Amino acid sequence: MLSLIVFLPAVLAVALLLMPGTAPRQWFVGAWIGVSLLDLALVVAVCVGLAPGGGFSFEERVPWIPSVGISYHVGVDGLSLPLVALTAVLFLACAVFALREPRRIKAYVTLFLGLQTVCLGLFVALDLILFFLFFDLSIAGWGHGEKARAAALKFFLYTFLGSLALLLGFILLYLAAEPKTFDIVELISADPLAGGGVYASLALLAIFVGLAVKTPTVPFHTWLPPAHTEASATGSAILAGVLLKMGTYGFVRIAMPILPDTWRQYALVAVIVGVVSVVYGAMVALAQTDVKRMIAYTSVNHMGYVLLGVGAAGILAGGDEQARQLATTGAVTQMVSHGLITAALFLLTGVLRDRGGTYDMGAYSGLAARTPRFAGAFAVAAFASLGLPGFSGFIAEFQILTGALPAAPVPTVLAATGILITAGLFLIALQKLFLGPLRIPDAPGTPRTFADLHASETVPIAGLLVLATVIGVLPRFLLDVIEPASRALVELVAR
Repeated sequence: MLSLIVFLPAVLAVALLLMPGTAPRQWFVGAWIGVSLLDLALVVAVCVGLAPGGGFSFEERVPWIPSVGISYHVGVDGLSLPLVALTAVLFLACAVFALREPRRIKAYVTLFLGLQTVCLGLFVALDLILFFLFFDLSIAGWGHGEKARAAALKFFLYTFLGSLALLLGFILLYLAAEPKTFDIVELISADPLAGGGVYASLALLAIFVGLAVKTPTVPFHTWLPPAHTEASATGSAILAGVLLKMGTYGFVRIAMPILPDTWRQYALVAVIVGVVSVVYGAMVALAQTDVKRMIAYTSVNHMGYVLLGVGAAGILAGGDEQARQLATTGAVTQMVSHGLITAALFLLTGVLRDRGGTYDMGAYSGLAARTPRFAGAFAVAAFASLGLPGFSGFIAEFQILTGALPAAPVPTVLAATGILITAGLFLIALQKLFLGPLRIPDAPGTPRTFADLHASETVPIAGLLVLATVIGVLPRFLLDVIEPASRALVELVAR
């Protein structure tokens, strides 16, 4: 089942490559929408069949390079399945949004289908080398603007260097294991570096750097704003909604359970890096005049909360079990919440640029009267992003802050100020873009046409915001999946 979910988009991509580029564009986008719907239906079936208790379900294991302990091993639990579902939802939303894409549709669709396979594969991988393979392949480009190549090169170099550090950490784990293996489940069971020490510290450092680059946390975040600014709307939606989660997911899947003693030893470092990312990301976002760069920096802010949660779970190991579980559950919920809300925001910025040709907030005003659907959707997404009660962001951040407070009260209070700054920056953006007299770029005197959301834009954006609202109002269906796996994870960290 999992292999079908992972490789179905790639099979379609190969089939579409055999089609002539002159074929009707609706064929390419329609095929992408169809396979994404099928993938999502299969993911729902997996959700229904998930085994209770926090263990792995739907495991598939085939020897790949047995001489060095590498296998094709996949499976899901309550930590990975929400992210698999998030990936399926976001790629479906982007597929519908792509109905408006006019450029090189064959290359566009096949690139995204390949990326879809890579993203799904990473979240189900239970072998370190398989994880690394998908992690390293998660580079795709589809942008606009003169600086797109420079941004893509910077993204590639950062990701490549981070991948090298990650691979080094995996090799150190392999050398410490007895028998030698790259299998994540076997490494968790064996705990090859129990007791910590210099060797274990070096392994955690390499893994931490590799994952921190992808997340990204301060100071490894500088590739993110230019990558977002030059990417297309769908590219930014997937980058923020899915690719950034590869880093944070790596902490809960690899760093915490395989290196529990060392994670507890350096958990305060994770908390500090998380808090710095929260406050710095919010402050720099507040200073932006480019709405897309502003949202990009809020991603640094929101991913900082995830690191705060997983770090607090390490500090609390052996202490308040309920707080540890709450912080870990909140961290995973934040990954899902941020993916839905920020993807919607980036799709909305794509609409803004499509209509006005720029992301500069100073070039617009008074859009609420001209585009009420666009203004309403942007306002809802903004309020959801700042953590207003009733949305998924509130559920996630409340759990993280409540769980982290007993372990690190001062850093947690500092992190809470990030919510206030985020509220301020989104209120300023709403005021600039939607209130006051109507102003549209390059349209002095008589404003040019500035259309409201079309159906192909409304459906995916509204769908993501509805899901964020459902999680905010009725979170039990999601928490019931995450909490057993979070409980199992904190028990592993505390052993």
